[in-house]
Order: sequence, then C-alpha cells, then structure tokens
Amino acid sequence: MSNPSRAPDREARFSALYQAAYADLIRFARRRAHPSHAEDIVAEAFLVAWRRLDDAPKQLVDARAWLFGIARHTMLNARRGAERQQALAVRLAETVQEASYGDAELVARQVDLAAAWDRLSAVHQEALALAVFEDLAAPQAAVVLGISPVAFRLRFSRARRALRAHLGHLPSSAPAHAGTFERPSA
Repeated sequence: MSNPSRAPDREARFSALYQAAYADLIRFARRRAHPSHAEDIVAEAFLVAWRRLDDAPKQLVDARAWLFGIARHTMLNARRGAERQQALAVRLAETVQEASYGDAELVARQVDLAAAWDRLSAVHQEALALAVFEDLAAPQAAVVLGISPVAFRLRFSRARRALRAHLGHLPSSAPAHAGTFERPSA
C-alpha cells in the first residue's frame, strides 16, 4: 500500500518531469516515427514513467533522459509489433504461393483466404495467429495478450466470425477450413 503523504510529492515530481520533457519528447517522437503517432508514443512513455516513477533518476535532467529512453523503447516495441504483423502476412502469402498450381480450386480458396486475412483488423489477425499459427490454447494465448482466457475466447470467436464474413462469397459446398480455427476451446 502506498504512503498517502508521498502522493503529493509523487504528483509534483511527475508534473515537473512532464513540464520539462513533453515538448522535447514530442519532437523526439516526430523525428523517429510518423508524426501522427508522436502523441501516442509520448502518452505511452508518460504512462510508463508514471508507473515506474520510483525508478526515475532524482535529478530532472537525468529523469528527462530516462524518459527519452522509455519513448525510444515504446517506438521499438511498436516497430517490432508492426514487423510481426508484416511477417505474418508474408507467411500467409508464402503459403498461398506454395500451393499446388495443379489444383486451381485450392489455389483460389487460398487466395480468397489471403485477401480475407488482409481485411481483418490487427486484433483479429493476432487472435487467429496465436491459435492457428502458434497452436496456442486459449489460456496460453490469453497470457501472451495479457487478457483473461474468457476475453481471449471472445476475441477469437469474433475474429473467426469476421474471417467467415470476409470469406462469405465462397460457395457453401467448398470445404471449410474453419475446423483449423477451433483450437482455443481448451
């Protein structure tokens, strides 16, 4: 439990850090990321700083540098996340290319799947990828995402529904690959 008498000190320290670093941190983020993402990066950096304020250096100039490091790590994490999404899309595209071109119907279904995948939100792609590509059950996928297994099952269900909706133009007689997406029932 935190000491209530320290709360005003903590708030004052955070406020001083915010005042000293916000404008410079925005410029820092704009130079290193797309300008439209700068405010989100800075907001995330200050959220981390608030949570870890006890770890911040005592001198304001050093705390400012510490905050720049947090912002840098925030950008690197976002970049790694985007690279993972891109790698997932590439793997899906490679799977389509590896298909036997002798089976035109199979290739057409895989192309439809790739197009449907591209139309899914990143959240839905991630839920499906954890279940299908990574072969994780709901409890394990939930740990990866930092959510409860029930929340993951709900997210996964919505992702499957969205994928099916994007594949809705397929003939109903076509063999569904939905069974592949049933993994997180554990």
